[in-house]
Amino acid sequence: MQGNNWVKKMEKEKEIKSIKPIMELKLINRTLKSGIENGIPIILEDAGEAFDPVIEPLLGKQIQKNGNTWMIKLGEDNVVYSQDFRFYITTKLARPHYAPEVCVKVTMLNFQVTEEGLKDQMLNIVVKHEDPKSMKNKQEATIK
Repeated sequence: MQGNNWVKKMEKEKEIKSIKPIMELKLINRTLKSGIENGIPIILEDAGEAFDPVIEPLLGKQIQKNGNTWMIKLGEDNVVYSQDFRFYITTKLARPHYAPEVCVKVTMLNFQVTEEGLKDQMLNIVVKHEDPKSMKNKQEATIK
């Protein structure tokens, strides 16, 4: 869930919409079209190793210019594509194996927790609780 939380925190300015593979296909399509047209980021949560063909144009960024507007074909419909739109996919699978044609179209980040990373997180929580002033100074130093 760290990946989901990170994406949602990063996109907190815009209200990110979530879709899941178990949702009704009509609802997924409606959410995708709305997000694409209005520049609302969308996260596909709990993805498996195979994707519905309806998101293939998003993965391949099959965007075409039609006059002054950008369009993408989503299912049977041509949808106006906002340049502010972003699409994220997260999975709970420990070691997902995606097809090579998917891997070349996307950027993958591994949010798997290591023991060292977990120790750092726990130490930050303790310091934040025990000495908030020190934590604030550390965060300010990191930003600079």
